[in-house]
Amino acid sequence: MAWSTREIAELAGTTVRAVRHYHQVGLLDEPVRRANGYKQYGVAHLVRVLRIKRLIDLGFSLAQISAMGDADEHPEEALRTLDAELAGTIERLERVRLELALIMKRAAPADLPFGLAPASARAGLSDTDRSLIVVLTRVLGPQGLQAYSELLRSYQASPESSEFDRLPADAGEQARDELARRLHPHVQDLLVDHPGILDLHADAPRGAPFAERTFGLAVLDLYNPAQIDVMRRVALLGAAPDRA
Repeated sequence: MAWSTREIAELAGTTVRAVRHYHQVGLLDEPVRRANGYKQYGVAHLVRVLRIKRLIDLGFSLAQISAMGDADEHPEEALRTLDAELAGTIERLERVRLELALIMKRAAPADLPFGLAPASARAGLSDTDRSLIVVLTRVLGPQGLQAYSELLRSYQASPESSEFDRLPADAGEQARDELARRLHPHVQDLLVDHPGILDLHADAPRGAPFAERTFGLAVLDLYNPAQIDVMRRVALLGAAPDRA
């Protein structure tokens, strides 16, 4: 029995291009040629192409199939490895589906991780604040992210914080000073209720200095000079008092 490249591709349910690629990567031996130069494939070639196609359908890469060789009809070790990889993929996809459901249900921002997205949506943060959180998710560790998530879950926007969001870059000295003094009690209450945010960078994967520097650069990039000055004034007004 002899088939052309087109015929063996049709029998195997694949394409001529795929068959030629199997030759190029060494998965399929070249058949003998007729006197006219055309390839003539036999049953062994068909069986090999079908096996390659079956393994591809199961999820193996061509490199993995090549590593199996020709003789192993039941590559148990490779199958177990693939099964473990697929189990991990399924677990990841299930987590993604849960996140998608939560994002759609609560209209939460899609650019934040699972723990922060719903909390951010409830907090009603500005686009600028949310952009800052996106940066934080790349530099904080689990402890820091948990502390920030807890703060967001209980956060209630105040008139002063809304005024801060709208503060123009050319706001005058008096306006900045008055806003800082009105914001200060609100900020201190947050610090008392959530002391963990005072040490957000403690478990930063790349170290606290890197996290602090990245945070500082993000603040300079996201907020206008007047807003940054208000932040500085709030910090200078003093630390959170002890609550009885």
